[in-house]
Amino acid sequence: MGIVSWIILGLCAGVIAKVLLPGRDPGRLIGTTVIGVAGAFVGGWLSARFLDRPVANQFFDLYTWGAAICGSLVLLVAYRILFGNSRN
Repeated sequence: MGIVSWIILGLCAGVIAKVLLPGRDPGRLIGTTVIGVAGAFVGGWLSARFLDRPVANQFFDLYTWGAAICGSLVLLVAYRILFGNSRN
């Protein structure tokens, strides 16, 4: 996948993660994209490390999307744990 594919995947994964965990989170489009792209890397690492299932390098692979969304959810939860009370 190219960089544009990672950005699109990250944006979609970030949006899906925010739909699954609604609330006040950082940024709008840029923040969602950053969380999604970082979540894709975190999800891929978690999948390869703990599930012994490396993520394929294909855009339309179900496991790639699942890892990206799960990684984004992990980052959103971590953000809320660390900085949850600072956004009142």
